[in-house]
Amino acid sequence: MVSPEKRKGALERAAVLRESIADYLEYIKWAPTGFTEWDKTLKRQEKIKEVLGASEEDWKNWQWHIKNCISDVETLSRLIDLSKKEKEEITLTGSSYRWSVVPYYLSLIDAGDVDDPVRMQSVPTELEYFDQCGEPDPMAEEMTSPAPAITRRYPDRLIINVTNRCAMYCRHCQRRRNIGEKDYHTPQEDIESALEYIAANSEIRDVLLTGGDALMLSDETLDWILTELDRMAHVEIKRLGSRVPATLPYRITDELCEMLGRHLPLYVNTHFNHPREVTPDSRDACRALARCGISLGNQAVLLKNINNDPMVMKKLNHELLKIMVKPYYIFHAKAVRGTSHFRTTVEEGIEIMEKLRGYTSGLAIPTYIVNAPHGYGKTPMLPEYLVSMGAGKLLIRTWEQRIMEYENE
Repeated sequence: MVSPEKRKGALERAAVLRESIADYLEYIKWAPTGFTEWDKTLKRQEKIKEVLGASEEDWKNWQWHIKNCISDVETLSRLIDLSKKEKEEITLTGSSYRWSVVPYYLSLIDAGDVDDPVRMQSVPTELEYFDQCGEPDPMAEEMTSPAPAITRRYPDRLIINVTNRCAMYCRHCQRRRNIGEKDYHTPQEDIESALEYIAANSEIRDVLLTGGDALMLSDETLDWILTELDRMAHVEIKRLGSRVPATLPYRITDELCEMLGRHLPLYVNTHFNHPREVTPDSRDACRALARCGISLGNQAVLLKNINNDPMVMKKLNHELLKIMVKPYYIFHAKAVRGTSHFRTTVEEGIEIMEKLRGYTSGLAIPTYIVNAPHGYGKTPMLPEYLVSMGAGKLLIRTWEQRIMEYENE
């Protein structure tokens, strides 16, 4: 039985804890998400279907979306508001950097808001064209490819780049150099060479299929690659890198889930950057993957004026957990040429981590990562919680900024 004094102390402590997130509780009363904005999104979808001549059956067909990608200014201007200057900027930037967006993802844009976070990720501006900072390949991926289609930066795992195709081309893309003017999947002979390399190197226990977007491959091609990996006893897990749960959730069909469910253990790393991207349709896609035994993790990118705010990032992580996606990484934006307007300081990322640890559940806390230059791998960026270490004792700082001694014997 808890004494009245202890109960009183617990209630006082609960009030302090509640007050520590008062700003967030106020924020979520009006914070937009894909769910709160869904009625508006549905209205925009009706307009897009009318302009493009699509039926409801077409809209739910992921291949229709791919065939009807919007990649010209005139079609785009019929679907969202564009000024004359914006049209000129898109045309200018499109002469150097390809852009394309599927109708579904376009329907998430608040058509009249030039600062819309979905729009900023998908519609180019002149900031890209005139940006000469950074490098085309800051990760030196072309220098870490010991076999066709492979990127290897770690002792026991590697990437197979299976395609350059995506449902839409993010304006912050780290591999924009690979997009080009033509979509293509990696030739079968290159995939076969990559598989031969993995088979010959028994230390490889973890293989990630990415690109581009791994789920742009056909079910049959994915099934073939995963089957070949399943035959290698030393390959313990497979992963797929895909943004389609956010950008084109209709790709997650019953047939795809049934096939993927035959290749467990299998993980899908997806890429949501803002709560507005988490919609009822993306929920259905992610839960379908989870039901067939696939574990989902999210790899967000820290993007200026999109999600470099502790409130936005916390809300994103909460929304993801509700659709069975574990926040996995927050990547510091890489120094890719044409994307410097999205880059933040590392201090901003650490501040976000400070506002997550202790203020929300551990499930909602990803690891903040800076990629070391020249392909030397992911490096965690952490707030300093260890103040000092001495004989038998640590001095630690808690999430509430309390400095405390901790026995270490």
